[in-house]
Amino acid sequence: MNATADTNAKPMASDADIVKSAMTAAPAKVSQHATVVAMDANGKMRTVRKGTNGFTCMADNPETPGPDPMCMDKNAMEWVHAWIGHTTPTHGKVGFMYMLSGGTDASNTDPYATKPSSENHWVKTGPHVMIVGADPSFYENYPKDADPDTAVPYIMWPGTPYQHLMVPVK
Repeated sequence: MNATADTNAKPMASDADIVKSAMTAAPAKVSQHATVVAMDANGKMRTVRKGTNGFTCMADNPETPGPDPMCMDKNAMEWVHAWIGHTTPTHGKVGFMYMLSGGTDASNTDPYATKPSSENHWVKTGPHVMIVGADPSFYENYPKDADPDTAVPYIMWPGTPYQHLMVPVK
């Protein structure tokens, strides 16, 4: 008996494609020396290329509608692991992330939303950087609107353990 292949499954990206995509997330001086990882559907990460500068870059997620490669420092990577693992990140352990290819559509209020709904305030952002893991008082200095103006700094996922500052760059 033959199993039928899933015709809706997207083909696996090659390691070369993963590196190429991941390197678009940050300035070349950062991404060229960064570790590149690939994440599976369960959030487990595989190192594709070892780096030397303390930054880790991830390729575009093919399951999302637009480009979303990201590159982050060690503290931001710990924050990402907390978010993926549904645990609380350490406040006061500030991290920095690049998303210079922009961000795909995402909920501005629900860190785990996978598609738009009438309640989750879907936003699309252009190229930006993020500050994560700051003390909650830091975030009080910025707009926390559910439907933000993405052309100015604002807080994404306000009021959750994963709130962070989004700063557009152009």
